[in-house]
Amino acid sequence: MFSEEYQKPRKKLDQKTAKLKAADFCAYQERSQQEVRDKLYSYGLHKAEVEDTISQLITENFINEERFAIAYVGGKFRLKKWGRKKILNGLKYHKVSNYCLNKAFAQIEDEEYKQTILELIEKKIDSISEENEFRRNNKVVQYLMQKGFETDIVWALLKK
Repeated sequence: MFSEEYQKPRKKLDQKTAKLKAADFCAYQERSQQEVRDKLYSYGLHKAEVEDTISQLITENFINEERFAIAYVGGKFRLKKWGRKKILNGLKYHKVSNYCLNKAFAQIEDEEYKQTILELIEKKIDSISEENEFRRNNKVVQYLMQKGFETDIVWALLKK
């Protein structure tokens, strides 16, 4: 795009202003600590200031890792139809604790999970024009693996 010499340099914010901006950032939607930490660093704050601001935001309940994880899992599973593996990778990217991971994944019931897989299998089979059953099934499994579903569960449900 533009070379660096034409870009406007970012102005370093003081901690108070950065905290207000971060609070607005968190109020808009659930955020992980890591997202807020990255945003604060982009405002030019140093490590001690960032950690202090994060702890203030947690105290004021702007950041809640468990609430974020539950919202993330619910959204990715119910809206985007992602599987557990892909959701887990996303949460690890956000550096969510194991406690919060377990709490969030408890929101997905096994029956609902299997029902979602069955719906996706049905939808994908209808969209594939492949006559060979083995190749068609392979394409379905590949598609569901990309969405983060476990291979063994997919094959078991596909055989039904």
